Amino acid sequence: MENKEQAQWYVIHTYSGYEATVESNLHNMVENNSLQDYIFEVKVPVEDDVVEKNGKRKVVQRKKFPSYVFIKMIYTNHIWFMVTNTRGVTGFVGPAGRPLPLRDDEVKRMGLEAIDFEDLDIKVGDSVKVISGALENFDGVIESISAERQKVKVVISMFGRDTPVELDFSQVEKL
Repeated sequence: MENKEQAQWYVIHTYSGYEATVESNLHNMVENNSLQDYIFEVKVPVEDDVVEKNGKRKVVQRKKFPSYVFIKMIYTNHIWFMVTNTRGVTGFVGPAGRPLPLRDDEVKRMGLEAIDFEDLDIKVGDSVKVISGALENFDGVIESISAERQKVKVVISMFGRDTPVELDFSQVEKL
């Protein structure tokens, strides 16, 4: 069979609010049709957001990309047919409904794959640049690293003040 190194990330468009259903349907389709050698991961990226309601703070999970599901697979016409005929899928993102794989820098920026701490090559005290998010293009110094949570605490100087900010591994790069 094919190997996992040939697999690439693709984007599937879904009906709004059906992301979790499509993820579940795709997992079931892979199991029922024994496609584990072609479809490796299905993800709906979410982020934690703090919402204040009636004076109480609550952490809720929001979809980073509403109406989209990400799939790591080896593209064949048969796999394309199986995925596009899955309930809730409206098609692949790409020209004429044919999938266009994401580039490596896009995969890294979206945080689809976990980054090994060893691959990141940073340590406490290193200077880093924020490469995505609200603080993009800011520079800072690493204060702490949490490998199991895939997070770093970076002290960024904003408006003359040092502000500690928690970021994902995928949001920083070493200067």
